Amino acid sequence: MGPVYKFGIDAPQGLLAGAVCAFGVFDGVHRGHMFLLEKAREQAAAEGRPFIALTFDIDPDERFHPDRLQKLMSNEARIAALSEIADTVCVLPFTPEFGSLEPEAFLDATFLEATPAAIHVGVDLRFGSRAAGTVADMARWGQSHGMQAVSHELLLVEGEPITATRIRLLLESGIIHEANELLGHRYALEGTVQHGRGAGADMGFRTANIVVPDMQRVLGEGVYAAYAHVGGACYKAAVNVGVAATFADSATATVEAHLLDFQGDLYGTEISLEFTDWLRSMRKFDDIDELVATVMSNIDWVRRHL
Repeated sequence: MGPVYKFGIDAPQGLLAGAVCAFGVFDGVHRGHMFLLEKAREQAAAEGRPFIALTFDIDPDERFHPDRLQKLMSNEARIAALSEIADTVCVLPFTPEFGSLEPEAFLDATFLEATPAAIHVGVDLRFGSRAAGTVADMARWGQSHGMQAVSHELLLVEGEPITATRIRLLLESGIIHEANELLGHRYALEGTVQHGRGAGADMGFRTANIVVPDMQRVLGEGVYAAYAHVGGACYKAAVNVGVAATFADSATATVEAHLLDFQGDLYGTEISLEFTDWLRSMRKFDDIDELVATVMSNIDWVRRHL
């Protein structure tokens, strides 16, 4: 795992100088991002230069459009994933002042004192105030300052580009296999376990009620199979996403996970869920016996297939 530095705070002086950088938000760190990151790594290795992933501490839309933003990963998970790929991660603090810089001023503030040898970006890159900066603007700046700007077309699968938006639409529809294929890894949610209704324990299967930030509520309602990571251990899990229809009058949208063979108290614990399969849609049951039988069947499927 490579070190993570915050630009202008704890980053070593001259960190970016002469490096090969891959620059982007990288929400989801999906296969399209991996293609770009690998191209930067290849150039860095060929020229004997450091390979640095350059990203923001938040998604810029968190500042400009927080009411409609939906993300594939938390910022912490995104940066941690990049640190597993690059030699070093350099995180740019996206402050209001930084976000208001005109494109050339943005490039000056970021690269003038320590200019990379090359920077790899997606062809659709936008930066600076009002997202006015383009790859062409970056290339012109680079020509004047000795920085190569390398743009990459978006990676295609079945004739369509891999984008975070495409993956989000699949997740919203519960099409987890195809979403995971485009991600190149299992879609994951992280959150903190809180007290819930307690209905599961009363029916013989305890569930962990997980608090998920609104910006990360991407996955469509339904019941899923997943792997749950908690306290350094991994458990098979049956996960309910959304409002439990049978308890709709007393429930709010949530994520509830039953961890197979787990013994102990999870309240207040951080948990990560990696989703593998969609099992069924949400529905209201005629009685508790039918609900219990269906949930037990879901749990049995998870035990046999994961």
